[in-house]
Amino acid sequence: MSAALDVLAGKLGGLSPRYGIVLGSGLGSLVGQLTDAHRIPYHDLPGFPVSAVSGHAGEVVAGSLGGVPVVMLSGRVHFYEKGDASAMRLPIEVLKGLGIETLILTNSAGSLRNDMPPGSVMQITDHINYSGMNPLIGEESDRRFVGMTSAYDASLADKMRKAAATIGIALSQGVYMWFSGPSFETPAEIRMARILGADAVGMSTVPEVIIARMLGLRVAAASVITNYGAGMTGGELSHDETKDMAPIGGARLAAILKEMIAGEREQ
Repeated sequence: MSAALDVLAGKLGGLSPRYGIVLGSGLGSLVGQLTDAHRIPYHDLPGFPVSAVSGHAGEVVAGSLGGVPVVMLSGRVHFYEKGDASAMRLPIEVLKGLGIETLILTNSAGSLRNDMPPGSVMQITDHINYSGMNPLIGEESDRRFVGMTSAYDASLADKMRKAAATIGIALSQGVYMWFSGPSFETPAEIRMARILGADAVGMSTVPEVIIARMLGLRVAAASVITNYGAGMTGGELSHDETKDMAPIGGARLAAILKEMIAGEREQ
């Protein structure tokens, strides 16, 4: 971790970011709103994992968003790529080493609710780890026993809701269920997820929440809804649909996050 941290810190020109943001599909518009941006490819950072998933850029982008210094991970590595739930541990540890105290996680997800259509945004209030995997398996210290009762920080959640209201963008709230992927869920699995209390399903984010909480970071998270769950419309799901729909909700989520972070300027 120290080698990647040293390289990254050396390229940021003294920037001390307050927020870290992991960008899922469709959040490229948020990167474009940074001022004085520094771009560092993951390839240049020792040990950083590089995703092979289309739509994930694979670079660190740091700068000022709404007057607040932030650092973004543009692209993530998923569990399904190599079967490693801890794939994002080193990048998150590096962000922690840069001094961030808050991590905002974003993803694209499938909706289980008719009132939450593709293109909408859902604030994650809790999650269900249906995959059964955990990024802390193999951790030898007692840090592995992470409490998850308040995994999603209530104060940050309130700020996100207020930011959405201020700019007039609808923001749903709900529970995110993590499936391992890479295949999409079956209609039967979607029916099960709804019975268990999930509002959206996806293939990421939960491992990063667990890692962040182990590191003592405050966490907020949101999903860009790209499709309805399998069996809800009769059509087949595809990654192309995700990539096509993600920018629509992504622009809305980007606006919410910019407003939310800009509100921290004087704090």
